[in-house]
Amino acid sequence: MTMEDRCKNAPPNCCDMRGLLSFTILWLLTKRDMYGQEIAEELGSRRGTKPNPGTLYPALAELAKGGMVVTRKEGRRKIYTLTEHGRAGAVSACEYFCRAYGDIFKEYGPENE
Repeated sequence: MTMEDRCKNAPPNCCDMRGLLSFTILWLLTKRDMYGQEIAEELGSRRGTKPNPGTLYPALAELAKGGMVVTRKEGRRKIYTLTEHGRAGAVSACEYFCRAYGDIFKEYGPENE
């Protein structure tokens, strides 16, 4: 099984992936503004399962409360946009994860298949 195939499967039962939700949302929003369902679909394609609304929308609300994202309405959709504070947070979190876990990911990366 390739690394890509492993990543498309649901997360392993031994790992609670919820702790990465806010980080992943911030990372997605560094690419472009998105509405909630778009974020859910993108997360689903990466994790193998879409987060339920009771998980996703409270995480988005916390990010907004913390000044990481702002929202605007387009019709019935609420569009989420990363703030400068959110962009700095995404970079800081990425640097942290690379320092803390980079060696693990390198060991299991595609070049080691």
